[in-house]
Amino acid sequence: MTAVPEFEFRTSTTCKYNNSDPRCVEVATNVPGRVAVRSSVTGQSVEFTAVEWTDFLAGAKLGEFDVTA
Repeated sequence: MTAVPEFEFRTSTTCKYNNSDPRCVEVATNVPGRVAVRSSVTGQSVEFTAVEWTDFLAGAKLGEFDVTA
């Protein structure tokens, strides 16, 4: 039986993580074909396929998710 690899989360270098405001998003891409994203506050995570994640990043770079006031 092959062991299922655990996600290894990393935080963006631009995250201002500190004890007074620990809100950061952490991402794990070490498991082939899967990407996990979690909140550093709650520890809750969601998983995506590698294709879903790539599509999301492409849309974000194109401004598809920008919010206008």
